[in-house]
Amino acid sequence: MKKLIKISFLFAFVAFLGSCANAPEGEKAAVGDATEAAPADANADALTYTVDLGKSLINWTGSKPTGQHNGTIKLSSGSLMVSNGQVTGGEFVIDMNSLANTDMAGSEGQGKLEGHLKTGDFFETETYPTGKFVITNVGTGAAGQTITGNLTLKDVTKSVTFPANIKVNEMAVSAVTPPFTINRTLWGVNFKSTTIGEIADKAIHDDIGLVIALVASAQPAQ
Repeated sequence: MKKLIKISFLFAFVAFLGSCANAPEGEKAAVGDATEAAPADANADALTYTVDLGKSLINWTGSKPTGQHNGTIKLSSGSLMVSNGQVTGGEFVIDMNSLANTDMAGSEGQGKLEGHLKTGDFFETETYPTGKFVITNVGTGAAGQTITGNLTLKDVTKSVTFPANIKVNEMAVSAVTPPFTINRTLWGVNFKSTTIGEIADKAIHDDIGLVIALVASAQPAQ
């Protein structure tokens, strides 16, 4: 009987470890203090490409030991600066009220989750209806191209660096990231975080998974 109990405990423990391992996938973005962006008119020869709001999207993943949820966030405006065929700057505004859940689409749970994410527990969209990302550097890292910029959420601004596949031609720019993660608590989103004492098996993972897809055109998007 004791042996059976031990085996049952072992299986339960292994299952618990497995359930705790479902943090969003992706490389952790490098996060630090905000840095100064180059002035918009620093390069008079730079071309402005307008972000196509219908084709640009942020995909997000949030998780906890019992599962995860996925969704999207739209942009409300944006532009990229291009000089000599390279992205040199730009910014986009994030429409936090567009935050949507997709894995429970059409269900009661979808509405409840979206409503909760917009409260003070998370992104407090009534007070902070927009976020912003301002590019400060586009470079090359060990894994390829990287974008560094100042991300502002809930009036907190941090510098974030993540990989991206950037393509530029005369008519359009596309920038697509592989999955990467940021720690939500760095922007004051602390609900059910272990950093404020939440029990591990009831906590929501601090890391949020993100995939960003930007498309911008040399002419204003229709």
